Amino acid sequence: MQFTVHRAKSQLSKLINAALQGEEVIIAKGNTPVVRLVPIPQGKFKMGVLANQVQTWPDFFEPMSEEELASWEDR
Repeated sequence: MQFTVHRAKSQLSKLINAALQGEEVIIAKGNTPVVRLVPIPQGKFKMGVLANQVQTWPDFFEPMSEEELASWEDR
């Protein structure tokens, strides 16, 4: 379906619903199509999905023990 800008302004809610239902909605200036309304895909992002699966990592800012330091310095 194609609508002029003027008609689209007065029926925007209807056009959004049509686009969400899968209809192709084109807005035109005069007879020239310029914009297509398409729905934005809604992701299924969930907070905490990896809870209890992520392990703790070593703190790289803590000083090394003497043994670790010696193993790095022995080349």
